[in-house]
Parts: sequence; C-alpha cells; structure tokens
Amino acid sequence: MTETARGFRVFPVLAALALVVAAPAGADGAADGGIAVGNVERGETLFHLCTQCHGAEGQGNPDIEAPAIAGLPGWYVLSTIQKFKSGGRGMHPEDYAGMRMRPMSLTLRNDDDVTHVAAYVAGLPASQPVPLLEGGDATRGAALYAPCIACHMPDGSGSAALNAPPLQNASDWYLLGQLKKFKGGIRGSNPLDPFGALMVGMSQMLADEQAMKDVIAHIMTLAD
Repeated sequence: MTETARGFRVFPVLAALALVVAAPAGADGAADGGIAVGNVERGETLFHLCTQCHGAEGQGNPDIEAPAIAGLPGWYVLSTIQKFKSGGRGMHPEDYAGMRMRPMSLTLRNDDDVTHVAAYVAGLPASQPVPLLEGGDATRGAALYAPCIACHMPDGSGSAALNAPPLQNASDWYLLGQLKKFKGGIRGSNPLDPFGALMVGMSQMLADEQAMKDVIAHIMTLAD
C-alpha cells in the first residue's frame, strides 16, 4: 500500500492537507480552538485551486492520494499548511504526495491567506469516506488503539491542546499510508515537525501492516 505499490499517478497539484477529519468550525468563520479567525468568502476563492485534488466539497480522491478534508478543524488545517510552507512536511524524497503539496502551500502568499483557507475548509460539511481497505479486525484494533487514546481521545475526536488531529471521518487508505510513512521515518523525521516525531514512536508499536489495518478498522467505527 505504498504510493508506488498502489500505482498512484503523479499529479502536479494539491495532494494532502492533513492526517484526518473532524467537526466544522462555527458559522462566523472562526478557525476553532481560538487559533485564528478567517474570512470564509476569501477562503472559498483561495480553495478553488485545492478542488483539483480534494474536490469541490473537500471529499478527496484516493486515485490521486488526496484525502477527504471537509470539516477538518481550522487549527489543524492552519498548522498543517504552515508546516508545508516552512518545509516541516513535503521535503522527504519518498513523500510524493507531500512534495506535491509543499509547492501548492506556497501559493498562499501570507498567514492571512492560510487562515482564510483554514476557515473555509473547517466549515465544509464532513462525511464518512467510503472504506477501501479490507482485512482489518476492529476487535483486535480496539486493543491496539489504547495507546492512541491519550492524544486522539477514546472517540477519536482529537485534541487541539496536544496538536492531535481527530480521527473521525477519516479516509482509511490515507490513515494506512500515513502510518507507514511514520513507521518508515518518511514523516516525522524532520526537525521542524516535533509533533510528527511523536507519531514516529507511536507507529513503532504497530508490528506490521495487519496491525495497522486492525487499528484503522477500529477507527472506522468511531465515525461521528
């Protein structure tokens, strides 16, 4: 299930904004968590470029490694785009999707533009992507998920205070890909990504791909 094994095409536009999905921001356009307040109308205009991969409704497209992003919390969208802009993500030569995302993040000229896009994405209605993985054991995965609770919460709602994104409404194939990247040091090895480094250690607790599929199968039961 690596990028090359899945046979993904090289696609020269936006690939991935974040690990997973959560509840939308308020109607006033605030990026939740008290991080920033964005102009949703401006964000919608800026988001037009993102639709080439993520779709007009932020529903994602697994054929081009673009995860569903609709309803991601504003604080996480904001921090993730900033991480791409700073080079904390998208610099590893084996992170093909990340390398496509980094130059796209640079088209957002300043912090205000990032904030506006984050507010717009947070306000998009989230929905549960269609599961694509097979062979996961949700019962076994529930036990494997126990260490994840400290940051991602029992219900997968995440924690802004711990910079832990929610896992509800996630694309299962994307979760598998990111766990593999963490385990292989493709993500989280950059010194500009200290929170990613925590996930590198956590991913080592999953012995193999089957264990990853099992914990993801459990996460799929946490859809809001």
